[in-house]
Amino acid sequence: MKVVIYGLGAVGTVFAGFLKKSGHTVYAVTKEKYIDKFKNNLITIKGIWGDFKTNLDGIFTNTDHLKDKEIDLIILSVKSYDTKNILQDIGKILSKNTFVLVAQNGYGNYEQLTEKFGSNQILLSRIIFGAKIIKTGMVEVTVSADDVKIGDPSGKIDKSKIKYIVEQINNSGIPASFDPNVYQTLWDKILYNCALNPLGALLKSNYGDLASNPETVKIMNNIIKEIFTVCEKNNIKLNYSNSDEYIEYFYRKLIPPTSAHYPSMYYDLLEGKKLEIDALNGAIVQLAKKVGIKVPVNETITNLIKFEEKKNIK
Repeated sequence: MKVVIYGLGAVGTVFAGFLKKSGHTVYAVTKEKYIDKFKNNLITIKGIWGDFKTNLDGIFTNTDHLKDKEIDLIILSVKSYDTKNILQDIGKILSKNTFVLVAQNGYGNYEQLTEKFGSNQILLSRIIFGAKIIKTGMVEVTVSADDVKIGDPSGKIDKSKIKYIVEQINNSGIPASFDPNVYQTLWDKILYNCALNPLGALLKSNYGDLASNPETVKIMNNIIKEIFTVCEKNNIKLNYSNSDEYIEYFYRKLIPPTSAHYPSMYYDLLEGKKLEIDALNGAIVQLAKKVGIKVPVNETITNLIKFEEKKNIK
């Protein structure tokens, strides 16, 4: 395939490295402030899936140099707050044969893509591996709780085409599988991230510490319960019949393999970067307002993160 990775953060760099290493043509788009840090288009991957270096086929600050490349797949891995700003640039290389894979955190990214381009070419993924940036162009894969789940919430895309993309990603060394219910599966991740990411950032704690403390457990449980209520009122289908069922699974299956992991929001806060709270707990607050209900725990967490963001942003 000819692939464009749009956003060379931790997740984007992992996709770029493994797909290039397995023989695909891989271009990337990154912000102008980072472009000079990529010497000879080199990226380095370390961690649980192996250590290697590889040279991408080109790294650019926009898609102008890629208009004649007949791109097969765009993997969108920018922060959620940047999605709106890059839609026009993505549109320049989106032919009728190009698929876009949303590989981002939170709620609202898939919705923005389908509103702009329709749903016939937009794939959704749930990513639950952890990676951290050591320095620009060098990323360590630290943990993986499950496959990258990929699917088409609209049901309009030929399943054989989706499965081909899934196969290429899986064969590259990133565990991946097709998921016909990927939208519900993504909401599993939204639940997971809303419960853990802001608290981990605010309290400078890993997931295991949060899950072993009765005070933070109470907060996380209330975050989860509010989200279930919001989803029910907004007719958003989840994979679990009630919050208690998810909470049991959360502590029994999801936390143990990721117990030593710190959320990306923690590292972003340390580095003075903008935070993705509006696509997580902030999105829950907005969905609650839409149906006229209150979510005081999610709203409090959102406000605390926004305070820290304004205090620390560089």
